[in-house]
Amino acid sequence: MSTTHGHAPIQESGEISEFEVLELAVRELAIEKGLFSAEDHRRFSEWAESRGPHGGSKLVAKAWVDPAFKERLLTNGTEACKEVGLNWMEPTGQGTPSDYTFFYVLENTPKLHNVIVCTLCSCYPRPVLGMSPDWYRTPNYRRRMVRWPREVLAEFGLHLPPDVEVRVHDSNQKSRFMVMPMRPEGTEGWSEEQLAAIITRDCMIGVALPRPDWTAQQVPSQATPSQGKGKGGRK
Repeated sequence: MSTTHGHAPIQESGEISEFEVLELAVRELAIEKGLFSAEDHRRFSEWAESRGPHGGSKLVAKAWVDPAFKERLLTNGTEACKEVGLNWMEPTGQGTPSDYTFFYVLENTPKLHNVIVCTLCSCYPRPVLGMSPDWYRTPNYRRRMVRWPREVLAEFGLHLPPDVEVRVHDSNQKSRFMVMPMRPEGTEGWSEEQLAAIITRDCMIGVALPRPDWTAQQVPSQATPSQGKGKGGRK
């Protein structure tokens, strides 16, 4: 898939970034100093990687069916998370500095589409979305999303009408964001559990839209032609 400005499309990189080198150095030093063991790190990594985006899906599904909760979520996301069992003051049980942060939920509308990025490194709302995808951490995504958001979204297969404003939100150490996509047509009468299944990680980052006929657990080869359109730019 061709791109504008002569840049390559978003894709995973096999190169080790400076942040990964720094993390490895700090980790090895902490283990050497006895702050935690290699086994402690392995267990934490296994737990963190198993989290997934289920917390965020619950938040959005509940907001879609409960207007009062939606208002609370948009007003104070940190407090509203507690209603579905997510406590941002102690999400990991480890008390790391990055856990103590403000959480904002951004509502999409017919005229406004939100998307999140971290231009500095890879800040991400882990308590609600789990570990960030590899492409989110690449310099390619981080640098280009703030400059050419429509072109980058098109590489994910998301083509927005010209009259829809695209608003990019830059995460940082103390502020994390999550997108609340619009509820798609054809989901009237659905339960919160049914709705949560179609609210995928990419929808809450802002690079995709929820569909009533697609879930992240569905085998991609079973997608309809329209669902598969545009995915080549990410390979």
